[in-house]
Amino acid sequence: MAEFTLDLNDDQKQIRDWLHGFAADVIRPAAAEWDEREETPWPVIQEAAKVGIYSLDFYAQQFFDPTGLGIPMAMEELFWGDAGIALSIVGTGLAAVGVLANGTEEQIGTWIPQMYGDADEVKVAAFCSSEPDAGSDVGAMRTRAVYDGAKDEWVLNGTKTWATNGGIANVHVVVAVVDGELGSKGHASFIVPPGTPGLSQGQKFKKHGIRASHTAEVVLEDVRIPGHCLLGGKEKLDERLARARERAEAPGGERVKNAAMATFEASRPAVGAMAVGTARAAYEVALDYAKTRSQFGRPIIDNQGIAFQLADMRTRIDASRLLVWRASWMATTGKPFTSAEGSMSKLYASETAKQVTAQAVQILGGNGFTREYPVERMHRDAAIYTIFEGTSEIQRLVIARTLSGVPIR
Repeated sequence: MAEFTLDLNDDQKQIRDWLHGFAADVIRPAAAEWDEREETPWPVIQEAAKVGIYSLDFYAQQFFDPTGLGIPMAMEELFWGDAGIALSIVGTGLAAVGVLANGTEEQIGTWIPQMYGDADEVKVAAFCSSEPDAGSDVGAMRTRAVYDGAKDEWVLNGTKTWATNGGIANVHVVVAVVDGELGSKGHASFIVPPGTPGLSQGQKFKKHGIRASHTAEVVLEDVRIPGHCLLGGKEKLDERLARARERAEAPGGERVKNAAMATFEASRPAVGAMAVGTARAAYEVALDYAKTRSQFGRPIIDNQGIAFQLADMRTRIDASRLLVWRASWMATTGKPFTSAEGSMSKLYASETAKQVTAQAVQILGGNGFTREYPVERMHRDAAIYTIFEGTSEIQRLVIARTLSGVPIR
């Protein structure tokens, strides 16, 4: 088991510097253009594929870093470049992780390569879970999957929303209800192969921030997929549903159900790392500006009102990174989140990103309010961190429940 350390080893430093160079030289110069276009930055994704960043191999290497710091380090550097473009680069990973977590070896080998394509023809994938009436409340999911035993096919119907790469993806991973009486335990994940009839893109959202990342509804109308597209297979699903029914009927069954939150806890530090990257980027712009912008005959950083803001910004950023690294290390080394440390890291880092980017706009004054400077875009982008992967309110709820042992509502 790797000991917790704040010192990156030589390999980690090399990867960090490589990612930072790509973010500085490729992502950041393209950020304003693709934010304005509100389109998927295919040329940038292709460049990422050429150098090996947009690939399952790269993210697998970071995921299996024994210190747990590979993923948060990568997320921070890419999102330091630009949140919208970075999310376009890493968004396929959501679907890939869904297959890795639930699929058979054959499914993993078949579908994940199709999610990424190659450097000559990049592809993207979409993970479709949220619905118009089922965001934080996953138990309210309405998309249904019904098994047609005569044809060994699953039939999917419903509407998904807030799907990154939804409708433009080569492969869609869709979460659907197979047993409505079991709540979230009655859900299963399915692969919808390329070109499957009945799947279409619904509304494409025009967003406040992360506008280079494609977000849309996915409509499923009598979508028929082969039985082998159920992740994990039907035998495994039937066994899992049987166990869930037994536990739901047994004393303490509700506590077993809530234990599933541990899975979400392990993924939240990665979002916290994204927020740290955006906050750090805005802070650096504000610091440089404060050193060079003069008012009343001296640089504005000479004023305590500005200098103290920058001190607070840097302190919050460093504290956020420490929380993210702690949670990431705990997840990798199998230490239990007895105080909801995963949610703590995501909550604090996402709130920090909103606060720091707002302060950066204020320090730049009128210039910060224009698109001539990047802090305006960073401030818009930062708003998403307190919303996706569990809102700040949900994070506080998880933390409070974990600390108190009380089912707070």
